[in-house]
Amino acid sequence: MSSADAAWLHMDQPTNLMVVTAALWFDESVDWGRVREVVRARLVERFPRFRQLVVEGRPPLSGPHWEEDPNFDIDLHLHRVALPDPGDRAALQEFVSDLMATPLDRSKPLWQFHFVDGYGDGAAIVARLHHCIADGVALARVLLSLTDEEPDVGIAPPVESKADDGHRGPLGALVQPAADALGAARGAATGLAHEAIEVVRHPSELIDLAAAARDDVTALAKVLLAGAEPATPLKGDLGVAQRVAWSAPIPLDEVKTMGHATGTTVNDVLLTAVAGALRRYLRAHDALVDELTAIVPFNLRPLDEPLPVELGNRFGLVFLHLPIGIGDRRRRLREIHRRMLEIKDSPEGALSYGMLEAMGRTPVQLEERLIDLFSSRGTAVMTNVPGPQQPVYLAGTEIRGVLVWAPCSGGVSMSVSIFSYAGEVTIGLMVHAGLVPDPEPIVSGFEKEVEALLRLKRNGNEATRRRQGA
Repeated sequence: MSSADAAWLHMDQPTNLMVVTAALWFDESVDWGRVREVVRARLVERFPRFRQLVVEGRPPLSGPHWEEDPNFDIDLHLHRVALPDPGDRAALQEFVSDLMATPLDRSKPLWQFHFVDGYGDGAAIVARLHHCIADGVALARVLLSLTDEEPDVGIAPPVESKADDGHRGPLGALVQPAADALGAARGAATGLAHEAIEVVRHPSELIDLAAAARDDVTALAKVLLAGAEPATPLKGDLGVAQRVAWSAPIPLDEVKTMGHATGTTVNDVLLTAVAGALRRYLRAHDALVDELTAIVPFNLRPLDEPLPVELGNRFGLVFLHLPIGIGDRRRRLREIHRRMLEIKDSPEGALSYGMLEAMGRTPVQLEERLIDLFSSRGTAVMTNVPGPQQPVYLAGTEIRGVLVWAPCSGGVSMSVSIFSYAGEVTIGLMVHAGLVPDPEPIVSGFEKEVEALLRLKRNGNEATRRRQGA
């Protein structure tokens, strides 16, 4: 097992399991026998990690490694359940919440699918895959590789080439937007990681590094010296119980139009709405602060190439300070856009990957210090994954909606998933129940913030038309 994968394996805690969770839902019933065969052919047979066990080594001789499970049985990983009445979104959310607090069985390969009957007139799938298998972007691509653009397609995976994986088929829309943005970040990790580990061991060394006045050292200082998050109802002692909720789908074209009109991006608009929702929640609890920090995964894998069969983790983390103290939405949008531009060319992503990769080779005590270092800097993990632009099918049935949650590490208490699919975007929230017993007000706040941002755009258009008419 690579040291980066080992780091994610060892981050497991009862209060924060390192498991990527995905929910897919359908408006009609699903042929589960056919789904089983698709999973067998496109997941289990294609990627060895799904039939391998994690075996811990005996320090100091070796770290954890992968071994074939001699007793592997796919049916031990596929669980069919019926959603209790009334079988609505709230019932599915409660089911997903319960699963998120349940550890995976380490005596088996670390994944499971739950086939859920009785979700309205349709069905759902809840997939859980341990982070040591792969990062969230890779696992999203793995799950999308189970799907097809047409309903009547065979079980076997489609023939794939380098060009195909990057530009055609249901994966194309997922990987292409970021394919040109990865560039130089991948080469910087090793040296920066060494510097970071030494600073954790000997903090005074950061003064000497600062004298170098390099961009990467500036990023290193941002990661290591940023103050801990302010005390709010969103951050505190964690329990085991978790809660999830997600929004109604929002038309993506309207969000794009808002971005174009303001010279910002879809991501900027959605993050502005998330910041507004958190602002609403904290104001309601008399706990408004100027900023909260979001930990944002940053992909470092060449997305225009097929996934390696060994999968693995290849991403870094960047820290986005959300200006929730800004009440004016236009100003908040401009400020988030400015901060995102600063991050875009920063070596933070490569630096944090190097630190995560090095963590898997450090003594347990130092590894725990590094985990605490990352988790104390953030309130939430936020991911924004662009899915296929057109509807796709799983085993012949059209998928109606998708969400993929990244796990939280250490003391981070919230995971925010933004997933765009088939012309719509949905936000999903995972919170710790001891801190936020009911996440619905935050989700509702997000929906209201998006509508308020879009109303600004519509009002601006109306004002322009009146001026032109005059």
